[in-house]
Amino acid sequence: MGDLSAFYAQNVTAEMTEEVLVSQRFKDKEGKPVLWVIRSMTEDENEDIRKAATKRVKGRNGQYTAETNSAEYLAKLVVSSVKYPDLKNAELQKSYGVLGAEALLHKMLFPGEYATLVQKVQTLNGFDEDVNELVEEVKN
Repeated sequence: MGDLSAFYAQNVTAEMTEEVLVSQRFKDKEGKPVLWVIRSMTEDENEDIRKAATKRVKGRNGQYTAETNSAEYLAKLVVSSVKYPDLKNAELQKSYGVLGAEALLHKMLFPGEYATLVQKVQTLNGFDEDVNELVEEVKN
């Protein structure tokens, strides 16, 4: 066993951000596509999001089971990760005629754009990394 200082909270990058191109449709005053800013999150935040998207469902024998709505979970995950644009901004929501950040995302983006954003958020948060690839990377 070695030095544990690399794992101390003060020595770890707390949050990573990344600028991503979600759509060519959102342009600045010069006509250039506007990049979105997404951030990483902690597992505590992820667990809170998962709980918010999980409902108790009564089964046949009267027993309850927990079911996570995956579409709701992904929408909440993305909303929590997007720093820019501010999806919780009331004026932005009003311009699309919706209330709520998740509803705004669904109204703003085409299906492919939404899928791109979801993929970028998942990548930034480490969801797409194959464990076997990570093991090989560590070996080298």
